[in-house]
Amino acid sequence: MTAEQPVNLPMKENAMTADVILHNAKIATNRSASFVEAVAIKDGTIAVAGSNEEALRQRGPATQVVNANGRTVIPGLNDSHLHLIRGGLNFNLELRWDGVPSLADALRMLKEQARRTPPPQWVRVVGGWTEFQFAERRMPTLDEINAAAPDTPVFVLHLYDRAFLNAAALRACGYTKDTPNPPAGEIQRDKSGNRTGLLTARPNAMILYSTLAKGPKLAYEDQINSTRLFMRELNRLGITSACDAGGGFQNYPDDYQVVNDLARRGELTVRIAYNLFTQRPKHEKDDFGNWVKMTKPGEGNDFLRMNGAGEMLVFSAADFEDFLEPRPDLPSNLESELTDVVTLLAKNRWPFRIHATYDESITRFLNVFEAVNRNVPFDGMRWFFDHAETISDRNIDRVKALGGGIAVQDRMAFQGEYFIDRFGKAAAENSPPIRRMLAAGIPVGAGTDATRVSSYNPWVSLYWLITGKTVGGTSLYGEANRLDRTEALRRYTLGSAWFTGEESKKGTIEPGKLADFAVLSADYFSVPDEEIKHIESALTIVGGKVVHASDEFQKLRPPDLPVSPDWSPVRYYGGYYREQSAQSAAIHKCVQPSRIHQLLHHFAGKARGAICGREPVGLPCECFAF
Repeated sequence: MTAEQPVNLPMKENAMTADVILHNAKIATNRSASFVEAVAIKDGTIAVAGSNEEALRQRGPATQVVNANGRTVIPGLNDSHLHLIRGGLNFNLELRWDGVPSLADALRMLKEQARRTPPPQWVRVVGGWTEFQFAERRMPTLDEINAAAPDTPVFVLHLYDRAFLNAAALRACGYTKDTPNPPAGEIQRDKSGNRTGLLTARPNAMILYSTLAKGPKLAYEDQINSTRLFMRELNRLGITSACDAGGGFQNYPDDYQVVNDLARRGELTVRIAYNLFTQRPKHEKDDFGNWVKMTKPGEGNDFLRMNGAGEMLVFSAADFEDFLEPRPDLPSNLESELTDVVTLLAKNRWPFRIHATYDESITRFLNVFEAVNRNVPFDGMRWFFDHAETISDRNIDRVKALGGGIAVQDRMAFQGEYFIDRFGKAAAENSPPIRRMLAAGIPVGAGTDATRVSSYNPWVSLYWLITGKTVGGTSLYGEANRLDRTEALRRYTLGSAWFTGEESKKGTIEPGKLADFAVLSADYFSVPDEEIKHIESALTIVGGKVVHASDEFQKLRPPDLPVSPDWSPVRYYGGYYREQSAQSAAIHKCVQPSRIHQLLHHFAGKARGAICGREPVGLPCECFAF
């Protein structure tokens, strides 16, 4: 039975009939490891979660009935720490190396994109990759980057530790032999004092992000398109919600105009709860003092709402996790500055989050929080640490006593090898100590910290939680610090909902909850471990509406969005790496291409440049198969 075929059961003829019914499925409700067969959706929420017969009895003349063909269905994934707003504004500008299997492939993509990128735009590779994912297991050299792009500015960011700039980018940034090093950063020079093109965080990443900010931005309409395409990419992977952690150079309210406009137009396909991130060192209290007069937590609706403060509260508390560098000693003024801001937030009942990598930093932060709590009781106000890779048992207990939570991300999956080199294998086995957090009864949510550190692909993060391995295959955790598949999924759904105060609305598939779920490309609960990171969504539904559809659900998919500007890397490579033939088919709107069509794509790709030139030829599909 397909999505369009009728179901021969009696139809209801009253106002309570379902808008959508999904049946013949293996649905993980997230309640007591329970599975059901079907759901019925009414007005964007789940009305029935039960047997096929129970759901199909809600069918009316206008009900859309979808046969899931036995596929596994999960609650929509919810990333508790994703820089979605900033990522969306820049998605169409960025050449993503997320999941690219070899450095040779990455450099080929860079060379191709440099040829099509017009002045004064740059080619930007901004996080989501590590050299350990490459077959060569090494980074590119500056010589390789300059050879691939001799004339177009190129900026390649690697985690929080370094950025590669080709000669054209150095000129565009105005970096000369006489440019001084910024505080906590280094512009590398050769023996003659000439800048090489390598920027290094020592250990503060500000040099990397301030340099990136020098590049041209997209026009407003392109930012709209970019944000919508980024959300669609997230939908393709089963993400339906995210808690946005703000970010450097993400100014409120200016940089929130795009998501606000999309929300007003009903065009958000990922639910966003956002935190406000201070932007001005030494003026953090002023920033939050202004913002508490402008907005308040909870303002908005189920698609876009303000969540609180962070992840940066004060710059003196920024303990960036560059594991290639020694742990930073935070300055002595941390306590006074953090006390002022947290007191202001507590008085105004603003939930907050704070970036915290090292236990030494966490100890100092907790000293402040406990002191503020004695004067201005938190009294159930939600607050939480982000990351917490090296948090101690003692500090886990202090977090519990103060009513806090911890949002963990798969940053170790991208730099666990560096951590082992600096701190040793034994220390890595509990970084972060996820099972200890759960045993203490602390709310724990899962996520990625995408897009400038880890990839936004949630299945890579779930793979890391379950297997304890990095993307390069290094084993970090023994069984004592790994999660089973059911628990990992709960952290990425119901667990993450705690951090936005939405446990009553999200994270499970049961009556009364928002109808957000993903029909998967493979059975998450039974595939071999190594296949988890390759799972996608075949059908994603948010609020009862289809936001992504592929495979046998193609006829349900939303209308295509053209990519703008037309030279964008997204037009040619999409986002997270997939096999080139599949990418080409998607880019050129070839629905379920036949094997012959795929082969034609392959040969067209091989001939491109020699025959097709540097741009698509403008026919319905550049492989000439119509």
